[in-house]
Amino acid sequence: MIRNRTEILYRDTFIALEYNAVDNWIYVNWKGYQNYDTVVAGCEKILELMKAQACYRILNDNTRVEGQWSAAAKWGADVWFPAMFEAGLKSFAWIYSPSTLSRLSTDKTLKLADFPKQVKVFDDLDLAQDWLRLQV
Repeated sequence: MIRNRTEILYRDTFIALEYNAVDNWIYVNWKGYQNYDTVVAGCEKILELMKAQACYRILNDNTRVEGQWSAAAKWGADVWFPAMFEAGLKSFAWIYSPSTLSRLSTDKTLKLADFPKQVKVFDDLDLAQDWLRLQV
């Protein structure tokens, strides 16, 4: 049996980032209520660590996010995602929060940007992982 081994790259009260060497992706675990400042800080950390690890597949897990963070949606669509793609992002699996307001914030970000097929949203962690494993 193969065990997933991860390396903690960064941890704060609102986010944790781990490198999964077996699957070669960065797992991003957002936690609690988010706002413009936490979203920007967390996203900038993801970009920084993606480049530092030379790992261009992201598993972005919002299952523990509560409330809305739509104030950061335009920034994410206009600034962050373009910077991620410019830095080499290949695949981004985004797992919805069960919170309706958080889901609406995710949808707003996606609506504001013209994302290629490299960004896909899921309701289920296992499905997101399966999709990400198939991405090259």
